[in-house]
Amino acid sequence: DVQLVESGGGSVQAGGSLGLSCSSGGYNFASACMGWFRQAPGKEREGIAAIYTGGGTPYYADSVKGRFTISADNANAKNTVYLQMDNLEPEDTAMYYCAADRRWGCWQRTVANGALYEYDYSGHGTQVTVS
Repeated sequence: DVQLVESGGGSVQAGGSLGLSCSSGGYNFASACMGWFRQAPGKEREGIAAIYTGGGTPYYADSVKGRFTISADNANAKNTVYLQMDNLEPEDTAMYYCAADRRWGCWQRTVANGALYEYDYSGHGTQVTVS
């Protein structure tokens, strides 16, 4: 049974930093598309960062490029994806979700439309509030 569990959300002042983690228990982490999307109240879901665990350049939405960094750690079966968020802005306030997909073409679709919220699996989310 696949479970994606996010942690690390919280409240921070503008200009500050937060780090999110996503553990992927029960999920075959190898050669997978992993990422983060967010949703703020009254706004559409937004895919913000993704990584292909088999290697390659990560994907970032323009809204977070240069401020957020995604990474993955599958050493020693950690199977964890991280999102380091720096120089946070009030506009970053949202629920943040981890997502995963191993279907053929998931990376091509990610790069084409950033629709990480269409990945096969997602977690329950963690709240990030920037004031």
